[in-house]
Amino acid sequence: MASRYIPSAQQHLREAHREPLGDSPAPVKYLDSLKPYDPVSSLAKIWSKPTQVPFKLDWNESTVPPSPKVYEDIVAFLSHSNHLNWYPELGSTGVAEGLSEYVSLPTDNILVTNGSDDALELVCKAFLGPADKVLVPMPTYTHFLVYVQARGAEVVSHYPENIFDNDVEGIRQALTRDTRMVYLVSPNNPTGVTYSEEEVEGLLESFPETIFIVDEAYFEFHGESAVALAGRHDNIVITRTFSKCFGIAGLRMGYLCTSTGVMTHLKKLFNPKSVNRLGQIAAMACLSDLEYYRNYSDEVAASRELLKETFAARGIEVMLTPANFVLMRVPDARRFCSLLEEEGVYIRDRSSMERLESCVRISVPNLEQTRELIERIERVLDRL
Repeated sequence: MASRYIPSAQQHLREAHREPLGDSPAPVKYLDSLKPYDPVSSLAKIWSKPTQVPFKLDWNESTVPPSPKVYEDIVAFLSHSNHLNWYPELGSTGVAEGLSEYVSLPTDNILVTNGSDDALELVCKAFLGPADKVLVPMPTYTHFLVYVQARGAEVVSHYPENIFDNDVEGIRQALTRDTRMVYLVSPNNPTGVTYSEEEVEGLLESFPETIFIVDEAYFEFHGESAVALAGRHDNIVITRTFSKCFGIAGLRMGYLCTSTGVMTHLKKLFNPKSVNRLGQIAAMACLSDLEYYRNYSDEVAASRELLKETFAARGIEVMLTPANFVLMRVPDARRFCSLLEEEGVYIRDRSSMERLESCVRISVPNLEQTRELIERIERVLDRL
């Protein structure tokens, strides 16, 4: 008698999360409705105009090169027997040691990742499953939503009455025992909302079974952090990046800080060779020249004020943030962005986001660049 295939319980479980087989392998069901993150980069436009002197101000990157020490250390590495044919330092232990001093936490509480996006995705992989609920104050950084939905979890959007208010009490009321995770960006992109260490700790203590991610991508501009809580609480993860103030976005360096208990679970999934060697060298060089970055951050702060003061005189509202970007409310956001591109200025149209009608987001450069930026923006405003 021919044998008959009888699916196991595990097979039934797998099939419950997959679409029916067709002519090609089927993804898990919850990927079918997932919308990919749309980065809307200006790079192709910039590269198509080689004679233009551009201001790339759409992704909140640094507008100046990284510390000269970054180049010196990379060149020194490449000038000798650099062993690029070997895998990088496993676990980025050198970077972790430098970060330990920087964040005042033991290396056991630090995990160096391939950009902070990698850190965010890793936490979602470790702690989210189908039907889990993730509370996200909105509007915010939307790539995180993809990581949540890719796990089959549900995004629970929370819109404060005033999106420029952190609404901690509203967040508290929206949380339930079923809330698996909360995502707080501080300073938030694009509104600039922040959460104090005291406010975050109150939430941690009230909901000890909920994982709180505090995304501090713009910490170096803001200067305030909840990172110390990672040494005192078991339900917090702080994520940070070298892509903003430190200016090495192209090398994809980030890290997270968390309790040793959470770290145990993350390391089960973490690939210790995922961070490239040149990125490791660059990150260590950044941490050895903090004065360079403090000076840059100070200039960005002065530039924010200059932008607000200049355009207030023209009746244009500029909403400051503690980060390296501002929001500007203009009569016609789409046309404004298009005309600015003719001037070589590339910014982000945020007017399609809920409650950000007529708003554009502009990365803030240093003072010298800001003076030129103002001239270009004023020429566009004269044409609107």
